[in-house]
Amino acid sequence: MSTSSTALRTHLCGELRPDHIGERVALCGWVARRREHGEHLAFIDLRDHTGIVQCVVDGGADLRSEFVVRITGTVRHRPEGTVNDALATGGVEVGECDVEVLSAAEPPPFPLDERAPDVDETIRLRHRYLDLRRDEMQRNLRTRAKVNSAIRSAMDGQGFVEIETPMLIASTPEGARDFVVPARTRPGSFYALPQSPQLFKQLCMVGGVDRYYQIARCFRDEDLRADRQFEFTQLDAEMSFADQEDVLAAISGAVDSVVEAVTGGRLGDVPRMTWHDAMDRYGSDKPDTRFGLELVELTDLFAATGFNAFKAPCIKGVRHPGAAADTTRSRLDDLTDSAKRWGAKGLVWMRVEQGDDGATVLNSPVAKFLSPEELDGIVTRLGAEPGDLCYLVADDWHAVCHVLGLLRLELARPPVDASDLHFLWVVDFPLFESVDEATGRPVPAHHPFTMPHAEDLGLLDGSPEQLLKVRSQAYDLVLNGWELGSGSVRVHDPAVQRRIFELLGISPEDAQERFGFLLDAFRFGAPPHAGFAFGIDRLVALLLGEENIREVIAFPKTQSGGDPLTGAPAEIDPAQLEELGLRLLPRST
Repeated sequence: MSTSSTALRTHLCGELRPDHIGERVALCGWVARRREHGEHLAFIDLRDHTGIVQCVVDGGADLRSEFVVRITGTVRHRPEGTVNDALATGGVEVGECDVEVLSAAEPPPFPLDERAPDVDETIRLRHRYLDLRRDEMQRNLRTRAKVNSAIRSAMDGQGFVEIETPMLIASTPEGARDFVVPARTRPGSFYALPQSPQLFKQLCMVGGVDRYYQIARCFRDEDLRADRQFEFTQLDAEMSFADQEDVLAAISGAVDSVVEAVTGGRLGDVPRMTWHDAMDRYGSDKPDTRFGLELVELTDLFAATGFNAFKAPCIKGVRHPGAAADTTRSRLDDLTDSAKRWGAKGLVWMRVEQGDDGATVLNSPVAKFLSPEELDGIVTRLGAEPGDLCYLVADDWHAVCHVLGLLRLELARPPVDASDLHFLWVVDFPLFESVDEATGRPVPAHHPFTMPHAEDLGLLDGSPEQLLKVRSQAYDLVLNGWELGSGSVRVHDPAVQRRIFELLGISPEDAQERFGFLLDAFRFGAPPHAGFAFGIDRLVALLLGEENIREVIAFPKTQSGGDPLTGAPAEIDPAQLEELGLRLLPRST
């Protein structure tokens, strides 16, 4: 008897094989399809989460799609010529069937087969309980469960302790808007839902836990997109007496276990790239390294140029191999408009052609403004060949990298592909991303507890330009151009922490008010510690080749933030508002 047997069934639908021939079995599931065969027989495809099996029943049985039934019968070979190699159960069928209808069903509002993804997503989410019956959704959710199991096994095996942190906390600044919860017992006061367990996991280190992890639910009130939801799940981890190398090794071990559990392959050595190199070569701090089209430095070629548009601090180019013939002028105009939308002053394009004398020439509206040496330099630096298209942008370094990075993705980014996984560690992020012109203060690139590189500590007392050179001990894990997660070595030295607060304009009084419970804990002996967190929703989606994390979440929100299934967000009963001491303001016109 199957290990999945219950009071109503002996086997699951997808378990039956030729080894079961002759056995009397009881199956439970949903009617996936009914096919009449004459007046007295019907073929019923019975489905559960393991698959489909064909059952031959009396044609008089009143069965329709999605009826829940119990079928008792004998497993036998399918007749010659009717074997279905597309099904795992395709060599057998269940005959001599008795049918019991457990639950009748109305016709579903959309087909529960391979056509379902073409249905409007709002309809699918409104009836998510039906959508979950589909093979793809069953696969996705069960793979997600397998991922969680692999994570726990890997972290437990490395000596990490699973600890649950609070869901109702004080609001703390973490870079996104909080979801807030009114406190009934203290009118006018609010809890916040955690954007991450950041401060609590650091308190665990002060508490001597040594190695903490949690599969944590987190909440951020920010605009939704394909890789972002209001509520999400992450592996959260922290280690005491550890540095960056320790964290990267531990997280790589966990991800390796996940990849093996899902694909059967291994992670291997994950390459590393500094933040500066990632921006300089790919125009992104989460570069998709599955394809080329790297940014090429051209600035020095135009040091004495007479072309005003190229009199800029930075000029870079990208070569799109073999694209000249298929790229229309209309498409080039669209790309130029996009580049301007992304922040560029313009976009220079050049078709690479072969001249009458066999030499390589550049055909471009701006070619006449450039010297032969400059044109030859572009061809040489970009490795341009006839049939290619070249794109150049001139501006400051950040703008050039940003625009060409987005252009690179627009031109050639491949679709999500579960068979082509390119992991990458990005390290040495800047501690500050810019300097506020109004205040002259640096803008932090991370939370204020991120440790600077030891060799850059002296720059904390330098000019604004020097502050922007300070590297942090922060690191990201990237997969196929998606940021999976990030982490850092934390500040545990009070003197360094005071200096960072001072640079950010956070007074001792403000620091105590905002982070007092953490700073107070540090006074009683904080070990050096470091941590990381990565998004499980994103990792599962990429491992399954899904373009949107909603496909690996049981009950997600739509891109507008709504829940078609429950109607959330919804108005609340006035009596509840009164109990909470809240009053709604009139809508502004």
